[in-house]
Amino acid sequence: MTTNINREWHLLSRPVGWPKPEDFALVETPLPAPGEGQILVRNTYLSVDPYMRGRMSAAKSYVAPFELGEAMEGGAVGEVIESRAEGIAVGDHVLHSLGWREYAVVDAQRSVRVDPEAAPLSAYLGVLGMTGLTAYAGLLRTASFKEGDIVFVSGAAGAVGSQVGQIAKLKGASRVIGSAGSDEKVRLLVEEYGFDAAFNYKNGPVSKQLREAAPDGIDVYFDNVGGDHLEAAIGSLRRDGRIAVCGMISVYNATEPAPGPRNLARLIQTRGRIEGFLVNDHRDLQPQFVREVGPWVASGRLKYRETVVDGIENTVEAFLGLLRGDNTGKMVVKA
Repeated sequence: MTTNINREWHLLSRPVGWPKPEDFALVETPLPAPGEGQILVRNTYLSVDPYMRGRMSAAKSYVAPFELGEAMEGGAVGEVIESRAEGIAVGDHVLHSLGWREYAVVDAQRSVRVDPEAAPLSAYLGVLGMTGLTAYAGLLRTASFKEGDIVFVSGAAGAVGSQVGQIAKLKGASRVIGSAGSDEKVRLLVEEYGFDAAFNYKNGPVSKQLREAAPDGIDVYFDNVGGDHLEAAIGSLRRDGRIAVCGMISVYNATEPAPGPRNLARLIQTRGRIEGFLVNDHRDLQPQFVREVGPWVASGRLKYRETVVDGIENTVEAFLGLLRGDNTGKMVVKA
């Protein structure tokens, strides 16, 4: 041990609209000690994710809000430096949910051992972690994907979206279309991730660009954005089309209620279905997910990108960058 000090990010005030750096503080606290059945972990990588914006609000949601003046939480992976738990030794690496800090005392039963030889540690926060399972469960279970489907993915250059499109192709989609926020990301989707078509949503109306990319319509829409993307997808939905709502990042920082799609009545004509989902409801798919996706990643058939921000002191900026869309693939912080 080289220090008796821990650094952790606290939420000082609940953001109104876009979060500001002054809503947060990096606080020094005494280094914690593990109790019986616990481990002390030096975090190596921290995850920042869109859902965290919701936890900064006091509004009732599917997960408790962050407490003001307390350390925030999020996915993290790190090395065990002290253990008082059977089955986990010093030097092991674990995945857990006490991020936004340098060191964490974790109940051993709430951690998962990971193998740094099988994949880079950061991958367990993304392509082989919660974001990967989100893509897998949302596409295959919630959207009831089947071979031959035409699939549209918004936020397609992000951690979840990029994996959705590739899984769809690997599973036999007839066409996969993605939207992203820059021409560079559009090229990435087509040239590296194998999407059949992609467009920059900033270059014109989403509905028009989607019709051009999918003239025969779409069977599945995986929604990470909401707003005009959701309305466009409903407009292009074919008979018995399915929409899986994973996130709506376009409205997370809105200070007024966002208007809903104006064309919901079209779902009657198409017999379409919209269903929201949370990854925690699909943990039973984890073994199947690892068995199927792990070899795709190892062989290079499923590609992924990460945006790595160095230094725990830059965690808030990494989170704000995520909300701005600065990342390509999974946004992680190297603590």
